Amino acid sequence: QAHLVESGGGLVQPGGSLKLSCVSGGLSLEYYAIGWFRQAPGKERKFVGGIKWNGGSTEYAESVKGRFTISRDGAKNTVTLQMNSLKPDDTAVYNCARDRQLRRSWPTSRSGAYEYWGQGTQVTVSS
Repeated sequence: QAHLVESGGGLVQPGGSLKLSCVSGGLSLEYYAIGWFRQAPGKERKFVGGIKWNGGSTEYAESVKGRFTISRDGAKNTVTLQMNSLKPDDTAVYNCARDRQLRRSWPTSRSGAYEYWGQGTQVTVSS
């Protein structure tokens, strides 16, 4: 099994919703921020959002603010990306990743700050 596994992707119509999960059984997520990134075909990987190590704060890209919500469970083993009001531009492979640093003060948007990337899950928004 991979250290991080994303799931929940699929095909959805514009305006619909999907919930993605980032799950770890063996890799500890406690004390680490978790970030979500996405990459569309032919495009650079972009930061979607992140959640602080203790769940106390979140950060989102402007393109998804008000539509996406990141949360994590009390056990710190699962991080959820709830995506509402989906648009065709949201179509991408979505990855989660663990911050390299313990107890970082904020969920940074810099991809280089993360490690242990998941394999990704495809989200397709199309009518």
